[in-house]
Amino acid sequence: MTALGLGQRHVGGLGRRFGDLIWKVEHAFERAKAEGRPVDDVRLRMVFILAVFAAGFMALAVGATKTALFPSETRVGRIASVLPGGRADLTDRNGNLLAVDLPAYSLYLDRGLIWDVAEIKQVLGPLLPATARARMTAALAGKGRMKVMGPLTADQRRAIDNLGLPGVTFEAEARRSYPLGDTAPHLIGYAGAGGIGLYGAEAALDQRLRGEASRGPLALAMDLRVQAALEDELRAAATQFQALGAVGLVTNVRTGEVLAMSSWPDADPSRLNELDSTRSNQATNARLEMGSIMKVFSVAIGLDSGTATPATVFDATTPVVLPGQTIHDYHAKNSHMTLTEVFLNSSNIGTSRLALQYGGPTMQRYFKNMGLLDKAPIELKENASPLASGPWNSNAVASRSFGHAIAVTPIQVAAGMGSILNGGEYVPLTIVRREDAPAGRRVVSETTSRQMLDMMRKNAVEGTGKSAEAAAPGYRLGGKTGTGEKPSGGGIAREKLISSFAAVFPTDGPLTADRYYVLILVDEPKSQGGRPTGGVVAAPAVGRVVNRIAPFLGVERKLTGPTALATVAPTEAADFEGTLEEPAAEVVD
Repeated sequence: MTALGLGQRHVGGLGRRFGDLIWKVEHAFERAKAEGRPVDDVRLRMVFILAVFAAGFMALAVGATKTALFPSETRVGRIASVLPGGRADLTDRNGNLLAVDLPAYSLYLDRGLIWDVAEIKQVLGPLLPATARARMTAALAGKGRMKVMGPLTADQRRAIDNLGLPGVTFEAEARRSYPLGDTAPHLIGYAGAGGIGLYGAEAALDQRLRGEASRGPLALAMDLRVQAALEDELRAAATQFQALGAVGLVTNVRTGEVLAMSSWPDADPSRLNELDSTRSNQATNARLEMGSIMKVFSVAIGLDSGTATPATVFDATTPVVLPGQTIHDYHAKNSHMTLTEVFLNSSNIGTSRLALQYGGPTMQRYFKNMGLLDKAPIELKENASPLASGPWNSNAVASRSFGHAIAVTPIQVAAGMGSILNGGEYVPLTIVRREDAPAGRRVVSETTSRQMLDMMRKNAVEGTGKSAEAAAPGYRLGGKTGTGEKPSGGGIAREKLISSFAAVFPTDGPLTADRYYVLILVDEPKSQGGRPTGGVVAAPAVGRVVNRIAPFLGVERKLTGPTALATVAPTEAADFEGTLEEPAAEVVD
């Protein structure tokens, strides 16, 4: 079989048609020679060669057009990744784009190719800003190739390129772009010149993003829908109460994933010069005396250590008197209360009596296991260590039981509460998407975890968290309020409050199921006719967040019996805690 026949056999109909064409051309050449028409022979060969070249150029044109008009994401990502400073794209857990490399160009001057220095200065100089003109002068005084300016806008590059100046060249480089603007700037962060991560996830995952630039995007744990709802409600609460600042967090307590993180005021990473004063991530950097939300830890320790049960009765008829310190309740009940009632009424007296029973060594051991005495194990570099110095004596134990004499970050509290609400295991938090929960360390028993979920649920239905429950009916929300006065000048400023609400939902279902923690903390809210406590300021905002994000997270609404959909007017229930004062001062709740 001839080569042509073999080719026709294996390439199918297209090959056979091409083979027929070749045979016809060759026969035409042979006929021209046989008939003594050499001119026709030459013409045939020229036409054939021109046809082959035309077909080749046509194929190239079609391919180029297809690439330009219909570029695949893979091809675009690969091109961007090979540019200097290239980084992998960042997406949320559902694939929504958060940060991407886009090609940009920098202006270079090559002194070896420039023969008219005066022309460069006269023509190019007026198009450059002052700093770039100074670099241009330095480049013209040197001998090699030097970067003068970058990245250039498309208009700048076009204007300079149109000058047609010798020795003036452009070099492509990757430029980080944030298509969502001011969404989650403290969590996403930003990368600077040369593709170096400087803040947030961009800095925390810098090596990975640069090393995996050609392997596709890196997914964060963040859910953009949850993030948007949290930011919206946090901004609304902070604006309504004219707050100094605010913090919001949403985590999955089973997997340890941070689904949303917000620190108000907002910042736009694309405007780095404006970010300096606002970029501090208060969720990970602010060390605060959290107030009564810390009673979740104190009560869990009492239950898990066997010191008390939910039905154990504590005497709250009189204040707790310690050397140099007297502890009162903000709304004194002057009664004996079960531990559940202590929690629902946010009794400082009852909580401190519980803590004094299990003592300093036990509290310190549990606080350590709950992550309250160490920097939170999370990838973010903006991450402060707690402040809990001094002995674990009676005064410290009593004060720390309701959130004073210890300053922790919101992210530490989130991780610690996760260990109480997920069945009892401490799972390190992460900003990167996880397929499943990693192995954790046992902190409290499953029984204690279930008891705390039930107690927090009861507090939302009957206690200080009613306004949160009213805003999220049917989602079995539980939580704990906190309100504390800020220290100021060696004393306290009673008008400067930190109002917060820490919630979990759903409180029912298996302990191994997905469950979500939501925290909103508002710094120095202003009065709107009543004292801006955690139940007034933060709890309704948390309820609205839960009501918006629960459908995204697959949590089903279950309404049983008559449910008031209107917002319940929150009362200034006993969720207030005064900050620890100087010796001989009183702490009030």
